[in-house]
Amino acid sequence: MTKETKYFNAFNLTGVLGPSGFRKLIDFFPSLENAWRAGVSELKQAGLSQATAEKIAEKRKGIEPEKELEKIAKENVRIVTIADEKYPVRLKQIADPPAMLYVKGEILSKDELCLGVVGSRQYSSYGKEAALKLAGELAAQGITVVSGLALGIDAFAHQAALNAGGRTLAVLGSGLGRKVIYPASNQKLAEKIVESGALISEFPLEARARVEYFPMRNRVISGLSLGVLVIEAKEKSGALITANQALEQNREVFAVPGSIFSANSAGTNNLIKQGAKIAARAEDVLEELNIMPIKEKRTEFKAENPEEKFIFDLIADSSEPLHIDKIIILSKLNAAIVGSRLSLLELKGLIKNIGGGNYIKK
Repeated sequence: MTKETKYFNAFNLTGVLGPSGFRKLIDFFPSLENAWRAGVSELKQAGLSQATAEKIAEKRKGIEPEKELEKIAKENVRIVTIADEKYPVRLKQIADPPAMLYVKGEILSKDELCLGVVGSRQYSSYGKEAALKLAGELAAQGITVVSGLALGIDAFAHQAALNAGGRTLAVLGSGLGRKVIYPASNQKLAEKIVESGALISEFPLEARARVEYFPMRNRVISGLSLGVLVIEAKEKSGALITANQALEQNREVFAVPGSIFSANSAGTNNLIKQGAKIAARAEDVLEELNIMPIKEKRTEFKAENPEEKFIFDLIADSSEPLHIDKIIILSKLNAAIVGSRLSLLELKGLIKNIGGGNYIKK
């Protein structure tokens, strides 16, 4: 962290400045330290309104920049400002990039190859399976999955990336302090994400989630990403805000088609009508982004009998979760044998039951 970092944080704590306000101060003053010590008239000369300048002058009386920075360090959070080399390149190119990011975990150079994967908090079993399948496949191909840590599709996207041994970034609509991470029910998931990616926020460490923060968060999800994949969304879902922001940022937009009878897919079906690319498999996304797929190596294992190998190959070769009934039909084995072999493959960690009798290769 540079000397300027604590003043980026201090100004952010006032809750008065947005990206344009920060830009005015950075362009006018030799340093943000100078800006922090400036009077109302000087702040006005930098381009701030009288009301904004007065609010800053008032609020900074209760802020001690050095002590506030110490609080952040205690939470194992670091600050990346727009002046830092480590600030994400793609995000810096949008019209209104955050002046600073709070980061818990690591943003690596390979995370530049990332895709936003979003959807509704209220989901169907189809949406859940689609999120697990597509996010998992993308992560296995080296794509970092970016989402918003929300309940529902976002959480499944993060979890699928982790299950695939990939990386994932969660952009929050709250601060990164342990007591304010939103939603609180995803605290354990957040801790796992830190181990294989990062939590990111533009909001002060102890800022609680607010309704107006979520559209701001969504622009960061799309801003970081090569494109945005909407898994499942109702007609007025917040996930569609992310898709619209992606379009404004000249990012690709993908959508998973759904049933015409499902309200949960009305939003994604409308996106496709408006020109979003259909994504039914990871390859659809990779091809559109001109990313060469990684050829998957077939998992080698010593099968204890021919039936076990045959069932594993069926699941491994399937482009979608395979239901036990379909496995019985394709293998022409009785239900007891199929159930036994599936249990054995699960114990070996080769396949996973994702619910409802549906199996995928791990």
